[in-house]
Amino acid sequence: QVQLVESGGGLVQAGASLRLSCAASGRTFSTYAMSWFRQAPGKEREFVAATTWNGGSTYYADSVKGRFTISRDFAKNTVYLQMNSLKPEDTAVYYCAADSRSPWVAGQNVWDYNYWGQGTQVTVSS
Repeated sequence: QVQLVESGGGLVQAGASLRLSCAASGRTFSTYAMSWFRQAPGKEREFVAATTWNGGSTYYADSVKGRFTISRDFAKNTVYLQMNSLKPEDTAVYYCAADSRSPWVAGQNVWDYNYWGQGTQVTVSS
């Protein structure tokens, strides 16, 4: 069992940067694949970025590739999402997720993850 708590969201102007954090409870953080998803009003939850259990592989949605970076700090049991060059279309609630079942995969589908945080709002104004 793991609990995930996101932070770092806020209101920024287009072109700005934000860093989201996801703190995980428990001693098995290093055995989970971790990811970020987002959900805009009226839209389905979509994949943003993921990293495997050891941080050896990372994956990004095409819409954020080159602008966002996912990383994890094993000492702090935390995964980050550095977001640069933000655009109004990045506005959404951002969710952290963990997968304990296939941590070497770092899937890109909602059903690949069995633990979810409550989300943090990111709003980008034009």
